[in-house]
Amino acid sequence: MKTPGWILLLFMSLILGADAPGADRPNVLLILADDLGYSDLGCYGGEIATPNLDSLAAGGLRFTQAYNTARCWPSRAALLSGYYAQQVHRDALPTVAGGAQQTRPKWARLLPDHLKPHGYRCYHSGKWHVDGPVLAAGFDRSLDMRNQGNFFSARGNSLDDQPVKVPETESGYYATIATADHAIECLRDHATQHPSRPFFSYVAFIAPHFPLHALPEDIARYQNRYHDGWEVLREERHTRQKQAGLVVPGLSTIERDVGPPYHFAEALLKLGDGEVNRPLPWSELTVVQRDFQATKMAIHAAMVTRMDQEIGRLLDQLKEMKALENTLIVFASDNGASAEIMVRDGGHDPTVSPGSAKSYLCLGPGFSSAANTPFRRHKTWVYEGGISTPFIVHWPAGILARGELRHNPAHLVDVLPTVLDILGVTGLQAWDGRPLPPRPGRSLRPAFTRDGTVTRESLWWLHEGNRAIRVGDWKLVAAKGKSWELYHLATDRAERYNVAAEFPERVKELEALWQVQTSRMTELSQKE
Repeated sequence: MKTPGWILLLFMSLILGADAPGADRPNVLLILADDLGYSDLGCYGGEIATPNLDSLAAGGLRFTQAYNTARCWPSRAALLSGYYAQQVHRDALPTVAGGAQQTRPKWARLLPDHLKPHGYRCYHSGKWHVDGPVLAAGFDRSLDMRNQGNFFSARGNSLDDQPVKVPETESGYYATIATADHAIECLRDHATQHPSRPFFSYVAFIAPHFPLHALPEDIARYQNRYHDGWEVLREERHTRQKQAGLVVPGLSTIERDVGPPYHFAEALLKLGDGEVNRPLPWSELTVVQRDFQATKMAIHAAMVTRMDQEIGRLLDQLKEMKALENTLIVFASDNGASAEIMVRDGGHDPTVSPGSAKSYLCLGPGFSSAANTPFRRHKTWVYEGGISTPFIVHWPAGILARGELRHNPAHLVDVLPTVLDILGVTGLQAWDGRPLPPRPGRSLRPAFTRDGTVTRESLWWLHEGNRAIRVGDWKLVAAKGKSWELYHLATDRAERYNVAAEFPERVKELEALWQVQTSRMTELSQKE
């Protein structure tokens, strides 16, 4: 007997998630920045020119309390797997190894692997930093930016998991532009060769991660902008954040004794008299130090602006394909701005222009504190400065809101369940047919509506001994080897007032919950 056509159409609409408002299998574009501070974008209070990201925010949603994992590779694992990095061996537990050199368990499939059965073509452009070859993770094409120590050379990179061939006379190369070039090439090919299929494009810029390398014309734009220092910049950004309703009033105090998370004494010698590894008051710096620090911030800003310009080219390509309306775009950063100071890869030549190929500069703790306004500390720590990210969601066909804020907490582990929820995909299994372990993430789709809320039991962190848990508006946090601190984020998101002594029972409750979750992850790892 022939099945009536309308029944087939109904069945396919259910399978493919056509119940998404105005959407039939939306395209997905994930854009990840590297070491970008919470306040670095214009739409999050910054002075850096980011008109393209600002336009995405104006046409979509900004989440004000979105989180990452405080470090690059754990965040990428969380984003693509939907699990905490410790659950998939990409970060360590107290009694279980994990980290950048560890391999995911076989059941820990990544987002493209879940999308392929639903007709998606999947593309990767930029930093990978996940274990294993890119194509084996479900991507159809990839540009793997393995050379992360020189923005001006493609040497060491891989194209579709094969080493790229670089001419001896290589010139005119810049990694941020090359990342966008590859992503655009994939989209153009998709429009020609696969016009009826949806796409997933994962664009992972290295910018503005160190070394601070930028094009001269981009640096010139900010050359004289930052000579008033990091305290003034923080106040300016915080004022704009308060006016926009992004944060509750309250600016954290710069901790002058907190420097880089790792000390490299030899790097300070190579970098010269202008470098300073503590966020001292601007008034205490020498003229040489002020000039050097202001120049570094100018290069950082130049890198952010260039990334935004390349995102603009991506958006132009979507418009040309008439795909912007039904493309779910998510933008985030893998961790907060970095206080690190080091010299590696090709080294540092103090005689060349700052920001050029033979220089090797890092932002450092002073202007990192400004980039993370209004929060405390930096990348690697799990205070708000290390784990808070700008988080923009844009999808005209599926989000009616325009330019609104969402204050409910979100996390990178939420991205995968959000995409699968939009598609109506359920009942995911491991390769051997077993059900997958429960994911910690929640679909953010309810927040796409004006009155929608996303409920969750908690959010959990652990990285290099730094640990935290958030339940509702309460956050328990501790630096490695230090005692727990307690903050009420609804009134003190900047973590200025530790109230652990006032609420000892709350501390015990949250500590026990942190330990329960840690133990569950340990048990999962030991079963494999």
